[in-house]
Amino acid sequence: MPTFNMDFKTLTSPVGILRILQVVFSCIAFSLVASVKAYNDPYGSWSMFTWCLCFAITICIIVLELTGLCQNVPISWDDFTSAFSMLASLMLFTTSIMYPAVYLHGTCTGNSCGCRAGATAMSILCFFAYAIEVGLTRAKPGEISGFLSTIPGLLKVFQAYVTCVIFSLLPGSYTLAGIQWCVAVYSICFIITTLIIILTIGRLLPRLPINFEKILIGYNILAVAMYITVAIMWPYYWFKKIPTRPSDPGQGQAWDNILGVTFLTYINLIAYIVDLVYSTRMVFFVVPA
Repeated sequence: MPTFNMDFKTLTSPVGILRILQVVFSCIAFSLVASVKAYNDPYGSWSMFTWCLCFAITICIIVLELTGLCQNVPISWDDFTSAFSMLASLMLFTTSIMYPAVYLHGTCTGNSCGCRAGATAMSILCFFAYAIEVGLTRAKPGEISGFLSTIPGLLKVFQAYVTCVIFSLLPGSYTLAGIQWCVAVYSICFIITTLIIILTIGRLLPRLPINFEKILIGYNILAVAMYITVAIMWPYYWFKKIPTRPSDPGQGQAWDNILGVTFLTYINLIAYIVDLVYSTRMVFFVVPA
């Protein structure tokens, strides 16, 4: 039977204080938006989902660490909290740009506009709170810690999130073999990266009959090679067909999405290259503590 071991130091530590601030900022953000019902499209719904998710999960983390029940959870707790703080930072970064871009414009006036601006400010502060937590809990050279608190581990969360954004921007249909290859690369890398994250949090990697570090380097090399082909083929096929932004609003939006996919592809390629460099250093070079 689980036993409670109250540890109030978890609330007064730097990370504990940050988590309290995260709860406060996210709660104020979704409360302000809910009070004026300014979330009536996919962008607003995503923003509300982000703030509510950060609020709910952080509350659970605080309670479980305060009561000591986190020691009874059958997962790698440090890996879970590291992965979540990184994911929350990325989601809030996106929301803090997307929400004001859609809801703070020339027609925004009065109390509703003030609430939207206040929610944006709270979202930005919440992003910084999670980003600082990522920095505080990141594994330093020579430390023994969970994989997801290391640079390669945090990059895995980053890569998976960026690929999710890419999926949301992909056009509805693609018949060219080159474009299909690009989508296949996005899918393959996303599935493998997500699987690595899940296996790490679930403490299942030690049970696998493989050398995880060497397999990880091999996968990173393959991912970099595949993303290089995508970084060439995706813009070549699309912008050869539509070199400039169409004046039609619908086609213009589709062109913007294709440009966004191109930009995010290069970001993910850089992330995989950095991941490969750090993973190689971790395996083949000894870094003094």
